[in-house]
Amino acid sequence: MNGYLAMPKKRDNGKYFKIIEAATKIFAEKGFYQSRVSDIAREAGVADGTIYIYFDNKDDILISLFEEQMRLVLENMISKISSLDDPAEKLKAFALTHLRLVEENQSMAEIIQVELRQSSKFIKEYKNEQFAKYLEIIAQIIQEGQQKGVFRKDIIPGIAKRAFFGALDEMSRFWVLSSRRDYDIKTAALQISQYFLEGMKA
Repeated sequence: MNGYLAMPKKRDNGKYFKIIEAATKIFAEKGFYQSRVSDIAREAGVADGTIYIYFDNKDDILISLFEEQMRLVLENMISKISSLDDPAEKLKAFALTHLRLVEENQSMAEIIQVELRQSSKFIKEYKNEQFAKYLEIIAQIIQEGQQKGVFRKDIIPGIAKRAFFGALDEMSRFWVLSSRRDYDIKTAALQISQYFLEGMKA
C-alpha cells in the first residue's frame, strides 16, 4: 500500500469532521470530479491550506468520508440486530436498516452509489476493511442460521453474503437515481429478504 492510503494526518479537533461534512454536501451537489478542494474549504469555512493539514488530496477526502460513514453504519447495524435471536429476523432487520439508511441519508447515499465508484484510486487501491466487516455480519447471520438448522448446510456464506448485499446495493442505487418509486423501502427490504430466506430455508 502506498502513502496515499494512509489515514488522515490529523483528527484531533472538529475541523476534520467539519471538512467531511462540507465535502459530503459539495460532492453530492457538484459531483466528485467537478468539485474542487477550494469549494470544500469555502463550505467548511476554512482556508484552502487547512484542508491539507488533514487530507492529502481530494481522493483522500472522499475515502475518509466513506470510512467515517461505514463506521457509523457498522455501529448502527450491530445495534439493530444484536437484540434479535432468530437468524431470519436478523436478515430482515439487516435489509430494512440498510435501505432505511439510504432513504434517510440521500446525499451520502448518492456519493457512495455514484461518486465513490468513479474514483479509480478507491476501486483499484483502497483496502476496504470496514466494508469487509459489514459483509461479514451477513455471513455470521447465515452461519448462525445453519448452526440452528434454519438455513441449508450447503449454502456457502461467502457467496450468499455478496449475493444478498448485491441485491440491497442495486435497490439502493435505484432509490438514489430513480425519480419514480412504486413501493416503499420497507416493502423492498421485506421482499428481498424473503427471496433469500426461501432459497436458504432448511
